[in-house]
Amino acid sequence: MSVIDTAAPHPDRCLCALHSRRLFTGLLAAGGAALLAAPASAQDGLAGDVGKTSGFTKLVSAEQIEAAAEQQYRQMLREAASNRTLAPKDHPQVVRLHAIANRIIPHAPPWNGRAKQWRWEVNLIGSPQINAFCMPGGKIAFFWGILQKLQLNDDEVATIMGHEAAHALREHARERMGKTAATRIGAGLVSSLLGLGGLGDAALSMGGQLLTLQFSRSDETEADLVGMDLAARAGFDPAAGVTLWQKMMAASKGSPPEFLSTHPAGETRIKDIQAKLPKVEPLFAQAPRPARRFEPPSAR
Repeated sequence: MSVIDTAAPHPDRCLCALHSRRLFTGLLAAGGAALLAAPASAQDGLAGDVGKTSGFTKLVSAEQIEAAAEQQYRQMLREAASNRTLAPKDHPQVVRLHAIANRIIPHAPPWNGRAKQWRWEVNLIGSPQINAFCMPGGKIAFFWGILQKLQLNDDEVATIMGHEAAHALREHARERMGKTAATRIGAGLVSSLLGLGGLGDAALSMGGQLLTLQFSRSDETEADLVGMDLAARAGFDPAAGVTLWQKMMAASKGSPPEFLSTHPAGETRIKDIQAKLPKVEPLFAQAPRPARRFEPPSAR
């Protein structure tokens, strides 16, 4: 049985440009079991390179953030459907995204126990933007532009998907919202609000920021590490991160893609990926390979 719960397909298969709106790359949240559960010794991968989840996540309810994300995700899908830009479930590129996700998702729970109960979804939006994201509760979206303009192979798609899922698994959005809520209420009140009341209310009022929330560069670097680990365990070449960011750098000449707005510089990113490859290549070597490989959409 598939681990993906797909949105109902729209009868019109036209993929035209979605009206312009700012979407952030990888929004997320979730997680009650915040501490990282290390894999078995011979399969550590990059677990030792990632620290504990921030205590600020405890100031915000995962359930509240996931509910807000669910609402915003559904609204986005409704708008895409009304504009005939929501790809149907049987579209070749949607089938491709589901196949890749079904290999990555089973490796998510060791990074965050809540991932076992998420209703993961993957949808494709017919926007020319070079962008992708994952919302709280495993709500993933890819934009047509990132697949078509960059001509991504399956390993590169898996690298992006792993990175975006990592933001959710590492609770980066929940951490940032917790910090903001604590700041707004005042440091002096934090200790007296262990029941979360005021902090929870403040965080809930920030739910509308999920589609514009930006992560720090340290968050992005951490998502790279976790994403590499996930992709390698799923049988996708982690070295694809190098070619992916070479393509991103080429696409950034002129007007940088939205996907790159808060990310570390491409050259720095490539060096960091190359430095970590020795730790994840053994995972890739031992992982079963996908039974099917897919082609990117036509470049025209």
